[in-house]
Amino acid sequence: MKKFFSPKLLAGALIIIAAFSFSSWGLSQKAVVPGSTYESLKVYTDVLSIVQDNYAEEVDTREVIYNSLKGMVKNLDPHSSFMTPDEYKEMQIDTKGSFGGIGIEIGMKDNVLTVIAPIEDTPAHKAGLLAGDRIVKIGDKSTKDMPLSEAVGLMRGPKDTPITIHIMREGFTEPRQFVITRAVIKVKSVKFKMLDEGFGYVKLNQFQERTTEDLDKALVELASKSEGKKLRGLILDLRNNPGGLLQEAVSVSNEFIDSGLIVYTKGRAAGQNMTFNADAARSQPDYPMIVLVNNGSASASEIVAGALQDHKRAIILGVQTFGKGSVQTIIPLTDGSAVRLTTSKYYTPSGRSIQARGIEPDIIVGEVPKGHLKEADLEGHLAAEGPEVKKEAKKPEAEKTSSPSEAQVKLTENGEDVQLKRAVEYLKSWYIFKGKGSTQKAG
Repeated sequence: MKKFFSPKLLAGALIIIAAFSFSSWGLSQKAVVPGSTYESLKVYTDVLSIVQDNYAEEVDTREVIYNSLKGMVKNLDPHSSFMTPDEYKEMQIDTKGSFGGIGIEIGMKDNVLTVIAPIEDTPAHKAGLLAGDRIVKIGDKSTKDMPLSEAVGLMRGPKDTPITIHIMREGFTEPRQFVITRAVIKVKSVKFKMLDEGFGYVKLNQFQERTTEDLDKALVELASKSEGKKLRGLILDLRNNPGGLLQEAVSVSNEFIDSGLIVYTKGRAAGQNMTFNADAARSQPDYPMIVLVNNGSASASEIVAGALQDHKRAIILGVQTFGKGSVQTIIPLTDGSAVRLTTSKYYTPSGRSIQARGIEPDIIVGEVPKGHLKEADLEGHLAAEGPEVKKEAKKPEAEKTSSPSEAQVKLTENGEDVQLKRAVEYLKSWYIFKGKGSTQKAG
């Protein structure tokens, strides 16, 4: 049994639908089953028997049962699901960070498939798909009421084969065709570069099996290029990172935090109450640090951002994150199928539940694009905890926009990434103010 942090109902054609496993934890078993449950099961078997004996054509009993199980689990919440043996095998392949398709994350909004985010450097990203795009047709099939699993099957396919997707977007008067050539999608977990004046930049695209190891290598290389072999500051970019392995989120946080709580989970069963602490293995000194987030930062990304924010180790800059704060457990079944079940929620060190809320940045730059899908938009999502979220009083730096494409443009100035530019400015100003303080003291 594995536990997963699945981001935002990812089910896309190549998506990271299941790249978020926990370690193996047990589920508590209850021996007492209410009599009403047995009565309902009798109704179920009666209906199955009627279908088998009386339907106009012969039916595949296993397929009928699988479809009924899918409906049963799907209606619990957006992240719980039943997987057939083939779907479970695909999920296990996807966790390795290499999978076939076009490179998008999708969710369901108002019974229409909606793009959560195109994955960077994939066919979908290069074709110009944007967060918030509504997929109204795949090939010649309408997506109205289409299950996510069916959309996955339609968008997957052999490498170098084309797929036509019809997109409706704010500003479009009618759906527009995008012909995209499928590819083997390999998500590179860590990208990095040296900025000016000794400031390092690291982008985490996804939390995979080797993310912390690759992050270590990136930080060592960046430090080697800095004066005195030490970074003056770091920008950690978690924008559009849908999540990943919990262990990696914890160990990445531990790179910058040497003690205290990183994240904890709470569920109905005692076995779901877990705590994860820093183990004094921190590798990085206390240089100033800024974490970039946006509405595409979810799940494991929110764990890292929340931990660094609560420990006051980093300034969080960007816009409100996705708000995926629930934990899914993967339970394999005897026939090779599996159930993904929401079993608990996770909390930041200060006790904040991120579910349907997200992480609020310390410095807001930009705004969530209109029409973009977030956890609170998903039908049947688990409710947010605590008092009602107050309306944002802070004014974003970016102007109000009316569409995802406009919002994307507003976050660039002369081809520059506005949020990244602001982050660099804040890092530089930290040294300016520190220098002024030292001068005043000396005087």
